[in-house]
Amino acid sequence: MEGLIFEIIAHTGEARGYVFDALKSAKEGDFEKAKELMEKSEEESRIAHNVQTKLIQEEINGEGVQINMLLVHAQDQIMTAMSEQYLVAQMIELYKEMRGVK
Repeated sequence: MEGLIFEIIAHTGEARGYVFDALKSAKEGDFEKAKELMEKSEEESRIAHNVQTKLIQEEINGEGVQINMLLVHAQDQIMTAMSEQYLVAQMIELYKEMRGVK
């Protein structure tokens, strides 16, 4: 189980890195790069979510998932990354509006 938890943490870390790189690109006016980076961020989040789903399925199947601080941290990372993706997507739209980009 620990390996799966570290997988979640690693992929959400990548997702968060891409999302802030996307914001930086948008701030600089490179909206194509921002879009690319947001897509990479979303893909990393999808991978992390799939691993999370695997852990949930194990628990449903009676295999039991032991709740520990590492798992709590992984869950926190997923939720933070998802929230940041949403907020950064909105910020990118604002940068586009400010520059008159559709």
